[in-house]
Amino acid sequence: MVKVLFVCLGNICRSPTADAVFKKLVEQQNLCDRMLVDSAGTAGWHIGKAPDSRTQTAAHKRGYDLSGLRARQVALTDFEQFDYILTMDENNYSDLLVLAPVHHQSKIGMFLEHAPQFNLTDVPDPYYDGVDGFEIVLDLVEAASAGLLEHINANHFS
Repeated sequence: MVKVLFVCLGNICRSPTADAVFKKLVEQQNLCDRMLVDSAGTAGWHIGKAPDSRTQTAAHKRGYDLSGLRARQVALTDFEQFDYILTMDENNYSDLLVLAPVHHQSKIGMFLEHAPQFNLTDVPDPYYDGVDGFEIVLDLVEAASAGLLEHINANHFS
């Protein structure tokens, strides 16, 4: 079983979007019994809350359902449990490197490494932006999710 964790700051915009988009790809490829997907935040401000309503609206327009997701904070056990811990930006990446035991730091990566066509490192946080920001997040997340699944298929399931 390959386990993937997506991480942003509050776990109400970017990482739940990645969670839902990636899960849908996993379902479409009939890999649900071979993969576990989750999301979390480095901060605990929104623990137990549903994703931001703007995030849910933008995702719903593209066929993704985030309504069952609830924010949680990264736990130390996540470093043991997950094979891939992918962050949405450099700040989250740095925060996780500080939290992670040294022998698990290699599991931490930047999500957009799987979408090199954008030549970006960070998925921008749309929380304080307008509606267009949520659409940009979806564009980036869809591309990176496809690249990540291709990587996992090539390295774990072929």
